[in-house]
Order: sequence, then C-alpha cells, then structure tokens
Amino acid sequence: MKLFGSDGDPRVGLFVDGPNVLRAEFDVDLDDVREAAAEEGPLAVTRLYVDEHATPALIQAAEARGYEVVVTSGDVDVKLAVDATAALVEEELDTLVIASRDTDFKPVIEAANRRGARTVAIAPGEHGRSDALRNAAHGSVTLEE
Repeated sequence: MKLFGSDGDPRVGLFVDGPNVLRAEFDVDLDDVREAAAEEGPLAVTRLYVDEHATPALIQAAEARGYEVVVTSGDVDVKLAVDATAALVEEELDTLVIASRDTDFKPVIEAANRRGARTVAIAPGEHGRSDALRNAAHGSVTLEE
C-alpha cells in the first residue's frame, strides 16, 4: 500500500538512534545520515533520539541540521521503536529509515515490511553494522568511517 505524497514522492521517515550512532569511534556526521536517508525521497520525519546525558551542544547542532530531537530519560530504543511504528501509520510513511547498529530494531523493520513500506538500515560504519538489521531491511547504507 503506497501512500505517496501529493507531489508523487514517497514519504520518508528517518529515525536515528543517537547513543548507538553518535559515538566517538564512528565519527558520524548527522548531515551524512540525513543525506543517505534523503536518497529514498523527501524526508517527512527526521528525528534524533538521545538520552538525558546528551549535551546541549549536540542537541543544538542536531536541531540546526533539521532534526527533531527527542530526549528521553528512559530507554531510547523503546521510545524510538514505538515512535517509528506509530509514524508508519500516523504519518503515512512509504519508507522507514533507521540509523542504528542495534538489532533491537529488527522487529520494527519487519513490521514495516509487512505493512508494505520500504525499509532501509543505516549503519554508522563497517564495524558498527548490524547484519540482522541489514538483512531484514530492503536496503542498507554503511557510512564511511
């Protein structure tokens, strides 16, 4: 079931698992993550999930790059998974893009696949790639380290 926007382009939702992607060993640029997701079409949702330990500078930088920043005092994975699943229905997304190295998001990708959405897994680098996410998704991108 494709729900393309009024201009005929697919509606893409990007959900970034901050604690697992924005680590010093990966040196990920949020602009690169956004550009990789935008290859799928116009971004209707662009969210970065962080925990309460995120610095104000990180939050400000993400907002300046067009991300809606969601700060949670609980488990980032749970909030992101619930929000991504809800967005598939409420935002009528055609493509779900998850940037993470955490296999916890495999059920979200599988649910999106069953709903008929295209799915893409973005990994922060070769050593941060989850084969389970990559194999569950229709497409995958590994950012260069």
